[in-house]
Amino acid sequence: MYYGFGQPNNGVMQTSFIVPDLQAAIDSWVTELNVGPWFVLDHFTGGDPVYRGAPSESAITLAMSFAGHMNIELIQPLDDKPSVYKEFIDERGYGFHHYGVSTTRFDKDVAEYEARGYDLAFLATVPTGGRVGYMDTRANLPGMLEFIEASESTDQAFTKFYAASLTWDGSDPVRPFA
Repeated sequence: MYYGFGQPNNGVMQTSFIVPDLQAAIDSWVTELNVGPWFVLDHFTGGDPVYRGAPSESAITLAMSFAGHMNIELIQPLDDKPSVYKEFIDERGYGFHHYGVSTTRFDKDVAEYEARGYDLAFLATVPTGGRVGYMDTRANLPGMLEFIEASESTDQAFTKFYAASLTWDGSDPVRPFA
């Protein structure tokens, strides 16, 4: 199964970076790499967020765009509350954070990774539909692995962002997420 943005189910579809200043990061990606437009979701916590087994109150602002068929996500933490983002900044600073993998078998994939010894570091519902789960794979990968639960609404949202990147002429580089 392939999604409308050209990536297969259970394939890496996203690379994500933590940034100290979202607008400055967007400006750099636009100017230096010609990536855009960016779709911004402001002050996001996720639905029913759980960080390392406890309710989470941390908020972020994020932006998504596409470089070819790869979704690029930029994340700016908005507070110092415990989160998968703060722990990375404290340990490694800003930069690469996770790979995103789409999946139609979310619960099974999370369980399989837990059985392999990886912790579920963060779990929440998202506005594109479904859930996301960050597995702490840093023992073997340079970052975490985020399972992104695939659904029709997820495919529609990412395909919308992808389609905008195909015809983007450099104008209107920042747009609302919805």
